[in-house]
Amino acid sequence: MDESLSEPAKAGEPDVRLEFEKLLVGLSARFVEISPEQIDLEIQSAFEVVLKFFRIDRLALLRLLPDKKNWIIKHNAVLTGSSPYPTGTLFPVALAPWIAGKLIDREVVSFARPEELPEEAHLDRQLIETFQVRSGTYIPIAALRSSEYSLGISSGDPDRSCSEDHIQRLRILGELFVNALVRSETEMDLRESEERLRLAASAADAGLWMMNQESRIVWSTQPFRELFQFTPDEDLPFDRFLETAHPDDREQVRERIRESLEKRETLNMEHRIPKPDGGIRWVSTLGNPSPPTSHGPGRLMGVSIDVTRRKEMEIELRKRLDEIQSLKCQLEKENILLREEVKAGKGFERIIGESDALNYVLFRVRQVAPTDATVLILGETGTGKSVVAHALHELSARKDKALITVNCAALPANLIESELFGRERGAFTGAHARQVGRFEIAHGGTIFLDEIGEMPMELQAKLLRVLQEGEFERLGSPRTISVDVRVIASTSRDLKNEIPRGRFREDLYYRLNVFPISMPPLRMRVGDIPKLVHHFVEKHSRKMGKKFETVTKAAMQALQEYHWPGNVRELEHVIERAVIISTGPVLNLADRLENRSAESESREEPPQEIAAMEREHILRVLRKTNWKINGDGGAAALLGLHPSTLRFRIKKLGIGRP
Repeated sequence: MDESLSEPAKAGEPDVRLEFEKLLVGLSARFVEISPEQIDLEIQSAFEVVLKFFRIDRLALLRLLPDKKNWIIKHNAVLTGSSPYPTGTLFPVALAPWIAGKLIDREVVSFARPEELPEEAHLDRQLIETFQVRSGTYIPIAALRSSEYSLGISSGDPDRSCSEDHIQRLRILGELFVNALVRSETEMDLRESEERLRLAASAADAGLWMMNQESRIVWSTQPFRELFQFTPDEDLPFDRFLETAHPDDREQVRERIRESLEKRETLNMEHRIPKPDGGIRWVSTLGNPSPPTSHGPGRLMGVSIDVTRRKEMEIELRKRLDEIQSLKCQLEKENILLREEVKAGKGFERIIGESDALNYVLFRVRQVAPTDATVLILGETGTGKSVVAHALHELSARKDKALITVNCAALPANLIESELFGRERGAFTGAHARQVGRFEIAHGGTIFLDEIGEMPMELQAKLLRVLQEGEFERLGSPRTISVDVRVIASTSRDLKNEIPRGRFREDLYYRLNVFPISMPPLRMRVGDIPKLVHHFVEKHSRKMGKKFETVTKAAMQALQEYHWPGNVRELEHVIERAVIISTGPVLNLADRLENRSAESESREEPPQEIAAMEREHILRVLRKTNWKINGDGGAAALLGLHPSTLRFRIKKLGIGRP
């Protein structure tokens, strides 16, 4: 490389070549069986030998990192002093782009002075001068699977260029060093991979195995031998392995392994192994076949794990599912019976009484029930509006679908919209999950909006759209949802009077008031009170395990004379309290009921609106029958009333034949 090295090259080149070959053989022998842990020390020692042999000032092995943006000093040595760039130093490619480009293109870079470098290498010259390099040679090295290394020779003195012969010899040495590094890294990667595999197999309690296709001998790890109950030093021919399988599974195991080897398909199977204590162990096996090569016969390699616990859980789960299915069938049968009972309880059977006012309500229910018309049920609290709503549903074509009840008075104003129309997750604070609204649930069935007069004004417009178009959007969602729902509403308020006060929308009122049904208060059904009393006595005495034979005449008279502001609901509570306090066979009232006031007497007659509607309807039927009351085709038959009841209503309503 320097002037002192060039003289022997001219005078006795064969001697120099012979010495180099001895050096190369000696270094090669040192790297033959060296362990990965010793490779760095051995290369460092070899570098020092090379420095002395070639009388080089500085020697470094550089590696271009995969990002192509940085070089790293893998090894370096200096003849005297200390290295200006110790091992592990990173050099950005951008600091010496010209030299880096040449080395990446597999070209040697050699200069006797920095001034010899071209103008485009001005950044490279600055870096070289920073490290006090006055001459140098950089040789790209290609070895095994790597082409990322370069060998750098430099000096602090100028005019110490390297001859072509020495460049070739240094390249051979560089390939020796790089090959040793690559083999070391490969061996370390293999060790690490084997250790990961061993840890993974150990963590999963897995046994590894490999079967030679020619000899049919199975190699296995210790966990595999423990899993299949083999001794540590026992030979494992395939037939010995097959003997461990349950007799019922043995042929299947043989066939699956044969198919995997012949068809080169993945082996995936589960089978049983009888245990010495009489129990069963389940084993899951996964393997991959490899075809024969010039280096050896075909093999089947895989892993086996104990899945007994999982199989036991599957068997137990299957039993539980069978039990659940059986219970489900039983529940469905009971549900059918229960639905029949509920249907029976939700029809007219729940409506107690035979008064004219009640019969007229039932007549109106029969008229509208088969249709999909919107019904508005009017009446005081406790008159049985919900009972009539259920009767409307049970007598309709939608009776096999759901009847969804929404109490508009019971829901907070800020929640009623999400309850009716649903919401998306995150629609408002606290909406942690999506919720389906009542209108969606009632699709195909009926929705009963109890106490519709309590609905906030801002929500009435959205309800109006559902009634008109059958469409709405969930809170927090732009998607329009279409539903087919029949609407039944009820109220104890006078909605007509609420409109001018700004508490109810006029357009919504007329959309709801398609077919109004007015529930008569109990004071208009005095004749029904005895039947209601006996019904409630039987109901609550049965619950409390009591039995009553009669109700005193005085008690019944008091019940019939009372004005009942709470209507049927109040009557039931009065009877329930009487059942609680009464001990003998005769029912005694717990409350002292005051006689009806003059004000209540004045309210005995039906409201003018109800009377007018009833009068108009009876007149229409009478005209249709040409004022025939009795017999087939008569007005009584069409109205569903007894002829004497119809005559009484005609007289009471002041209807006269023209």
